[in-house]
Amino acid sequence: MSTTALTSLPRLHREGRAVGITSVCSAHPEVIGAALRLGRDTGQSVLIEATCNQVNQDGGYTGMTPGDFRRFVECIAGETGFDLDRLILGGDHLGPNPWKHLSPEAAMEKAEAMVAAYAAAGFEKIHLDCSMGCAGEPPALDDEHTAARAARLAAVAEKHSTGKPVYVIGTEVPVPGGALEEVEHLDVTSPDAAEATVDIHRRAFAGAGLDEAFERVIGLVVQPGVEFGNQNVVSYVPEAAQALSRRLADLPGLVFEAHSTDYQTGADLRALVVDGFCILKVGPGLTFALREALYGLDAIAAELDGGALSLKPAMEALMLRQPGHWAKYYPGTAEEQALHRHFSYSDRIRYYWALPEAKAAVNALMKRLGDKALPETLISQHLAAAWPEVRTGLTAPTARSLARAAVTRMLRIYAAACGQN
Repeated sequence: MSTTALTSLPRLHREGRAVGITSVCSAHPEVIGAALRLGRDTGQSVLIEATCNQVNQDGGYTGMTPGDFRRFVECIAGETGFDLDRLILGGDHLGPNPWKHLSPEAAMEKAEAMVAAYAAAGFEKIHLDCSMGCAGEPPALDDEHTAARAARLAAVAEKHSTGKPVYVIGTEVPVPGGALEEVEHLDVTSPDAAEATVDIHRRAFAGAGLDEAFERVIGLVVQPGVEFGNQNVVSYVPEAAQALSRRLADLPGLVFEAHSTDYQTGADLRALVVDGFCILKVGPGLTFALREALYGLDAIAAELDGGALSLKPAMEALMLRQPGHWAKYYPGTAEEQALHRHFSYSDRIRYYWALPEAKAAVNALMKRLGDKALPETLISQHLAAAWPEVRTGLTAPTARSLARAAVTRMLRIYAAACGQN
């Protein structure tokens, strides 16, 4: 059973064994490919999640339904030689968020259709998040309304699922997509609030006749005190989360799920797992690493042929023509926005890589560099993190290998933090 890697986490934590799992939240084929290749090489299960805005019955911003996304990932798995028996697909923030501009009932009907599509497509990890208000409601709902709607969606998942999905409940602040400005301080979820969320959801599930389904709730999303804004990262402070961590002893069968762990250090990620935040979600940090590598390769190409940068100007033109994914998220002057478009921790450039113009620009860069070995000195200059791997033979000094290695390097940090060798 592929979900064993998830269902075993609460038991392992209670036994004092600090084991976690990385939740890869990305639809970029290079990111997914890197995760599956690492899983193939280490023999570990791989958890890949799609969000409600990214993938839904209407296509989301990727244009993929849950069934499409499964086929997309399975195709990459076939190309990489990854064993599908160790693939776990998850749905993140499944609820009315994409349709919260509608009336509550209309939005929930859309959410039901989405959950049905995820369940029917065989997604085995379902994060139920109905915490957001819809038209005419407060921006954030109380636990009772949130839990009642979550139970309603769980009933749909149970009806349409091809197996026995596991559930994650709760949400974090801010909502999906990350903070819109610099983050200076975060309040860690109080232990009492965490326990209350679980108790209220348990009662809501019971009221809907879903006691058995609630036994498969394995995770609770809380705020451990980590987040990133456009320009800064709030690091994990274990001392601030100790009371919350200790409360897991009163929540048998559960671990915490930590969102927005991107850009935390390896030591901080390991501390999160030790403290019971055993599901580490990462997304923008992986595409940020890929963009860094691609821009470094662009600089190397310009050095080698005496030409100009090609990829960054192409992406700038594309984002200016289509500002919908960044304009309202990047405040400041025109100069500050220009910097954010390419280098923000929020990495909203990730929404553009799947567009035909971006694909063409990346393909042109790869063709420009070809399959030849790139000079170690230029790799040291423009892709410094890759230089030790090239020198030791871990990474081939070719453009495509260097781009992939940037993502793998980040994933290895997560694997180490999760206790995976």
